[in-house]
Amino acid sequence: MRFLKKSILIKIKRSNITINKSFFHFCKVSLVYISIGSNLGDRFDNIQKCINLSNEKLGKVLKISSIYESDSIGFKGKTFFNACFSIETSLSPEKLLKNILLIETKFGRVRTNDNKYRNRTIDLDILFYDDLIIDTKNLKIPHSSMHKREFVLCPLNQIATSRIHPAKKKTVNQLLNDFNPKTKISISKKKLLHPQLNKLSSFSYISFEGIIGCGKTTMANKLSEILNYKLINERFTDNPFLPKFYLKPKRYAFPLELSFLADRFKQIVEESEQLNFFKSGIVSDYHIIKSLIFSKITLENDEFKLFNNFYNVLYKTINQPNICIYLKQTPNRALDNIKKRGRSYEQNISLKYLNKLSQGYDQYFSSVNNKNIFIKVDIQDLDFVLNEDDFTKLINRINLRLDSIDKKNATLQ
Repeated sequence: MRFLKKSILIKIKRSNITINKSFFHFCKVSLVYISIGSNLGDRFDNIQKCINLSNEKLGKVLKISSIYESDSIGFKGKTFFNACFSIETSLSPEKLLKNILLIETKFGRVRTNDNKYRNRTIDLDILFYDDLIIDTKNLKIPHSSMHKREFVLCPLNQIATSRIHPAKKKTVNQLLNDFNPKTKISISKKKLLHPQLNKLSSFSYISFEGIIGCGKTTMANKLSEILNYKLINERFTDNPFLPKFYLKPKRYAFPLELSFLADRFKQIVEESEQLNFFKSGIVSDYHIIKSLIFSKITLENDEFKLFNNFYNVLYKTINQPNICIYLKQTPNRALDNIKKRGRSYEQNISLKYLNKLSQGYDQYFSSVNNKNIFIKVDIQDLDFVLNEDDFTKLINRINLRLDSIDKKNATLQ
């Protein structure tokens, strides 16, 4: 491991070796666990905004625990919201602490030297920094009291259950199980949002599109749960023409597409009107443009002209998504997914048909005028159904596309 020398003299323990030399800034990315708490003002908002700022000033946020609510300890005060999160950082422990103190100051926290417990808008503490043991006047890692605090161990156990305390030689889970007596602590129903989802959360109506078997419904379900948005899933299982279409496409294409258009229109209108007061937005696994793309492939020319007239009338009257994300999957991968999920009426779908759909989507998204709303993201190397890391990668790719749109718009102004 390479080191960059700094000027402060401290004592570092790594494993069983004690090293007395200058404080090092490690030329690598380190894994750090941080606890966060608040009992003044809007506690949830304080923690959410602080985690967002930490993503900018401390390092890339990786995992975030649930929020735990507990009574104040050591003084009479309001109840606390507490959580833990992990980051990847290239900052040294010293620099990390300095930035943490600046963040606390920004949120109105004033640290004193009398060691007395007080109410606070925000409180950040470094719990682990890799497997380092640091013991100086201003910095102690692991945090010297973390093993005594259930309100720290509970959220930490969610994101680092098997992490070993380098001094105690016990996992976080073992430290929590050893804890006694147990305090009054409960999990809040409010969910913290990962900073990488900030961009998507700015849209009140998000839709996913793509060929059959690309993962639209999986993505819509995941995102609606995370953002606490109302979920609109297409009611394809209720369409009596769908199984018939896969057996006799030419015979049933027109009634199928017309019935889908009518049902999609009806569902979007009804769901938009019934938006729950506690839900701040909508996530859907389809966009009404799906009707246009599919009908262009399945219908004869004269049928499509008639269908397009109906479509244009309805399209202008319904609530439209702020963003439509085209999940670009290969027809071969999509066909594998279709076979795996085993819907009986889909088993006659051919690779040829999926290739036509893929070409139809590519053509629409390359020619559409408003590219601020309709974006394409390649997912052929991802499996976000089985791999949570791939879900994160997909969100990052969406963010990159949104960033490029923002930059392009900025140059045009």
